[in-house]
Amino acid sequence: MAEQTDNAPGAQRFIPPDADTIDELRTAAGGCRGCELYRDATQTVFGRGDESARVVLVGEQPGDMEDQKGLPFVGPAGRLLRKAVDDAGLDPAQIYLTNAVKHFRFELRGKRRIHQTPDRVHITACRPWLVAEFARLDPEIVVVLGATAAKALLGPSFRVTRQRGELLPWPASAQHPEDFTQVPVDSAGKRADAPPARLLATIHPSAVLRADDQDKAYEGLVADLTVAARALAG
Repeated sequence: MAEQTDNAPGAQRFIPPDADTIDELRTAAGGCRGCELYRDATQTVFGRGDESARVVLVGEQPGDMEDQKGLPFVGPAGRLLRKAVDDAGLDPAQIYLTNAVKHFRFELRGKRRIHQTPDRVHITACRPWLVAEFARLDPEIVVVLGATAAKALLGPSFRVTRQRGELLPWPASAQHPEDFTQVPVDSAGKRADAPPARLLATIHPSAVLRADDQDKAYEGLVADLTVAARALAG
């Protein structure tokens, strides 16, 4: 694994200013060199789902299986998340899935690649991709899964443990709300002020897999997601 660097150029220079769709962003992200994580990762893992999705789920970073397949949430945590989404009554077809950091950060132990939590420099370097995604999405509910996603969108002082399951105003609750105030209107690139939406923070599904009491942790995740489902229904 490459050594951590204190500074990173950031993703902004790799984002095409004329990109009108998520697909165009995904293609451009394949060439991102905004931090050193690209050197050891297999590929960039960008978001997936319908641009008109009513719910955006933001996780931490791709894991080993996601890195190999190039898709977010296809490993064990992703399977658990899909079950939790179903149990909470959310429509999977109305969900866009993405991560705060688009490359897999890991350390090698023998032949195994062991997950490492992204550092602040990785979150900061990759944040422009998240902003670019949101500029082409128009969700009614944003769900941040775990501390890394919360730091990326809400800032370093936000604590998931204190405010999980609570509906907050979006984008007013963002660390830099001005980054998320415009949404697409048509395919020609016209934008307008974002309508009021809401944000909810909960644990990452991988935290359920690590929990001593997995059943209790899973019930808590489903309960939080159920708050989001009821907000959509209301």
